[in-house]
Amino acid sequence: MTSFKDKVVLISGGTGSLGKVLTRRLLSLPEGIPRKIIIFSRDEAKQHFMRMEYQQKQGLTDEIIYQDFGRIVEFRIGDIRNYASVCAALDGVDIVINAAALKQVPSCEYFPFEAVQTNIGGAQNIVRAIKQNKYPVALVVGVSTDKACKPINVMGMTKAIQERVFINANINCPNTRFVCVRYGNVLASRGSVIPLFHQQIHNGGPVTITTLDMTRFLLSLDKAVDTIFSAAEFAYRGEVYIPRVPSARMIDIARVLIGDRKIEITVTGIRPGEKVHEILISDEEAWHTCIRGDYYVIKPMLPELLPTNASENLLNHQYSSGDNILDIDSIRQLLQQHNLTVEDHLDYDGEFLR
Repeated sequence: MTSFKDKVVLISGGTGSLGKVLTRRLLSLPEGIPRKIIIFSRDEAKQHFMRMEYQQKQGLTDEIIYQDFGRIVEFRIGDIRNYASVCAALDGVDIVINAAALKQVPSCEYFPFEAVQTNIGGAQNIVRAIKQNKYPVALVVGVSTDKACKPINVMGMTKAIQERVFINANINCPNTRFVCVRYGNVLASRGSVIPLFHQQIHNGGPVTITTLDMTRFLLSLDKAVDTIFSAAEFAYRGEVYIPRVPSARMIDIARVLIGDRKIEITVTGIRPGEKVHEILISDEEAWHTCIRGDYYVIKPMLPELLPTNASENLLNHQYSSGDNILDIDSIRQLLQQHNLTVEDHLDYDGEFLR
């Protein structure tokens, strides 16, 4: 439905792990690249390093900032929480990918209203700006998380409401298509478990595991971007796209990364707000979820948004990380495929060089 060719694309929270890979992929689309990619975030330091990386510069010079608005990738300082800032950023934009979020579970638990303001208020600011200013934004893709499914922590609760804010926006902003993507922790993204394991192994251990039974979905950054592209192209208004991906026990991932090294594994106990198994689709959602290619698609609950193909085959069970668990050899192959072994190098802020 949507092509990125010659479009103006805004990525809120674009300096994160997902935003970096998404930007790289947008700049290499075979059918044609966007006319402009706007990286919208409030962290000037992260924008500085991403700008240097994009321009292949070793140090800061005046021309890096002075020529910013004349380049395909534009860096815009602003805050998703601030309505005026969002309005200024959305003016002239064709496609919005909302990756701005407070996503660390403990941070959201201790500062719940901060999570509300970013994860819910930020989404509402996007919807409000489009509606009140009649911006001709064609598409908004909201990036959600498995923690939004049967949420037990603040991060998941706020992301679940963010999904509903965007889905409902299809009614109030009929000229804009709002869709969502939902997936688990992304391999090697900032704050995820594999960089933590690597640091612990480099430091000689111990490697910390919360419980021996804990499982998580395994998703690469490129697969996360593929999900966004598929939702942009094929999702009907109000649908949530979910990749069909394998999962693994955290203890097995740790053992693969440790290999023959004499490093101790310590069980620390489950943290507040954590689940043993994550869920991407609940039992209740399964009854209006269909399979479409490599993805599960949750249809909107609002009857006004149900598409004409509502008779697609539906699931009859939840989609949990406790299902389809990879064995040790499969985990090793997956980590090697994505260059995530301990021998890989880390860049300045704990993300893997790609």
